[in-house]
Amino acid sequence: MGRAVNQLSDKWIKKTDIPPGLYGDGNGLYLQVSNRNTKAWIFRFMIRGRARKMGLGDIDQVSLKDARKLAQAKRLLVVDGVDPIEDRKTRKAALVVEREATRAKATTFRQCAEAYIKAHQSGWKSAKHASQWAATLEAYAYPVIGSLPVALVDRSHVMKILEPIWTTKTETASRVRGRVEKILDRARAVFRHGIRTPFSG
Repeated sequence: MGRAVNQLSDKWIKKTDIPPGLYGDGNGLYLQVSNRNTKAWIFRFMIRGRARKMGLGDIDQVSLKDARKLAQAKRLLVVDGVDPIEDRKTRKAALVVEREATRAKATTFRQCAEAYIKAHQSGWKSAKHASQWAATLEAYAYPVIGSLPVALVDRSHVMKILEPIWTTKTETASRVRGRVEKILDRARAVFRHGIRTPFSG
């Protein structure tokens, strides 16, 4: 004889006088009522000999119907030997990385440059050095690539910056190239390693 399922009802779970405790609906789904009369869905399961429980949301956010669907989906994971709690953590972590990567790649060259200067200026020999960085980028790099997403900046953009000044202001051009390359190198490192705050150090 199988276990009873769908033991709870919408009308019953909305009652205000339910004593604190766990109330089973079937298939591992429980309504948890706290001492303060808050109500939340819990999925209880066994995996690799270990009893675990997983929150599925408050009843104000997740209906009984949806809670049953969630519990069934988590139950199928358990059947396949997958811990639903660890699976959710992995999915959340992957989503965070994806969002941060998207945000980082949308960051403009100017934003990256300003963040780079801010992060490194304390280690530079003088405030004048930091102001020189800002001034050269403002004069030569920003008009060409300042508003461009840093992920799209390539060699052709750098050449476009340098060509007008390479023969007339060779030393300045060399400095600009070095500074642009340092910013781009740092940007590539950020994207490659998934650092969450670009140019944080």
